[in-house]
Amino acid sequence: MKKLINAVDDVLTESLDGFVAAHADILVLGDGHKFVRRKNLKPGKVALISGGGSGHEPLHGGLVGHGMLDAACPGQVFTSPTPDQMMEAAEALNTGAGVLFIVKNYEGDVMNFEMAAEMSEGVMRVLTNDDVAVEDSLYTTGRRGVAGTLVVEKIVGAAAEEGMALLDLKKLGDRVNAATRSMGVALTSCTVPAAGKPNFEIGDDEMEFGVGIHGEPGRRRDKLAPADAIAAEMCKAIVGDLGATAKGGALLFVNGFGGTPLMELYLMYNSARRILEKQGVTIARSLVGSYVTSLDMAGCSITLTMLDDETARLWDAPVHTPALRWGM
Repeated sequence: MKKLINAVDDVLTESLDGFVAAHADILVLGDGHKFVRRKNLKPGKVALISGGGSGHEPLHGGLVGHGMLDAACPGQVFTSPTPDQMMEAAEALNTGAGVLFIVKNYEGDVMNFEMAAEMSEGVMRVLTNDDVAVEDSLYTTGRRGVAGTLVVEKIVGAAAEEGMALLDLKKLGDRVNAATRSMGVALTSCTVPAAGKPNFEIGDDEMEFGVGIHGEPGRRRDKLAPADAIAAEMCKAIVGDLGATAKGGALLFVNGFGGTPLMELYLMYNSARRILEKQGVTIARSLVGSYVTSLDMAGCSITLTMLDDETARLWDAPVHTPALRWGM
């Protein structure tokens, strides 16, 4: 295993120290490295808190800032944060308008965020489950929450910045999640530092179609195909699942898993855009890059979110985080 680390046990804390130091103008670190939060809180604003296992950077810490999250709770690599992390973050960030947890549908995340919500005041929850690959997997009951989580965090974050109330933010988050579908494909495995070896074995001429963001199995293992064919199958699954709602304006988000060059991601975007527009989807907004990663895995996911006037406006609203910045 070749990694730029000092000691396996210190990877997360040392990474968080560097991350917050690099973005000290907008971020501070909670006691005990339990959460990363906005440096300047906005009184009377609903606090948005998310989190999950590390290894998916810049999700979630890189999305903390103006127009998105107020805090993110990092667990160890591919391991849910603990309830006390979310409770302390909620207590520190609740300025009187309540707290909204945005939670990916993985059993550990769901259980721990739910426990924290039950032991905190003024907390509601949005659950993301945009992955169309499988209904149940090693880590979930029901669909996994994957790259569509970023879309929910951006749109709901913009609405919270404008002063939307807690219940309305929850309804908006549920609506955006319902309008979002994702599908991923892996070309290689990833290597968790504590394990020191790849999560799974895959041949040089193979791909894992429908893979999860922890490298968990997808729909099937198959021979590697040209990008156009891969994009066509991913888009077919997404559009087929959206059904009649897959018409009109949409956000197309092509996300890298950490080991894929931007050149290839833009190539996949080009393929997906052509395919989707032939099927009646108008690509009104775009995002391409590695935002919801799986350490050093090669591969990508395609996310499609159907937009209306309100959600398109909120996507365009100013944002200033380590990973996303526009309109400021």
